[in-house]
Amino acid sequence: MNDEYGADLITLIDDDGEEHEFEVLDVIDNDDGCFYALLPTFEDPQDKVDAEGTYYIFEAIEENGEQQLAEVEDEELLDKLAELFESRFEELYDSEEDTENDE
Repeated sequence: MNDEYGADLITLIDDDGEEHEFEVLDVIDNDDGCFYALLPTFEDPQDKVDAEGTYYIFEAIEENGEQQLAEVEDEELLDKLAELFESRFEELYDSEEDTENDE
């Protein structure tokens, strides 16, 4: 695969003050809000294998005039967003496969 662009990375700080780096997979902005699909990055390749491609969905919220990302707590909304992201991932993957096959 020929990557013309690097990954979009974002660093989040948890409640304990620890930093965690994520790759931004996709962003959905709809009537429910703005949501990010984030994949954790790992220094150890084995950790990446163990994670099995698990990604997290966060909602962009504004708090004290600053944009922050928060966990989506509404299970129904989370399921709906997961379906949307998965559909978009499939479309992206299919279009990348088509492009590679054309080369």
